[in-house]
Amino acid sequence: MLYLWRYVLSAASYLFTFQMFNLSVPSLLLVLFFMGPAFGIILAAGSAILTNLFLGSGIWTVFQILAWAFIGIVSGFLGKVFPNMKIIVIAIFGAMFGYLYGLIVSLNILVVTDYFWAYYLAGLPFDTYHAIGNVAFILLLYPFLKKLLLDYKKQNYD
Repeated sequence: MLYLWRYVLSAASYLFTFQMFNLSVPSLLLVLFFMGPAFGIILAAGSAILTNLFLGSGIWTVFQILAWAFIGIVSGFLGKVFPNMKIIVIAIFGAMFGYLYGLIVSLNILVVTDYFWAYYLAGLPFDTYHAIGNVAFILLLYPFLKKLLLDYKKQNYD
């Protein structure tokens, strides 16, 4: 039995390490950069509700929807206003959105207690992991998603 628990704990620590790198913000940013801001709120709300069905939900779900909606709308407008934006600038926005997401979602603690700053500052290392992951995923996914999403948009919406 002890042998089995060693594997369970090993797998859990592996998953905990990599769950800090989250595809939600970079995929939302890229999809809405190419598809436009109209999809922002629907995709943000749908993403938050769907992921929270599997991962568990609470008061933070409302703040996730707000954060993802804001990120989605800003990304959509960036794509409309600056359609030829360089990938490195999009990646920088991805890093900033990683920290912004953490800030907005941390506001949920105000529903329960007044210790916002302690809670937020304790979460900054995770926000840093999210920011780094956002940059890495944007740099990796951008070339593929750009062609795929622009073709989809041309076939279905233009």
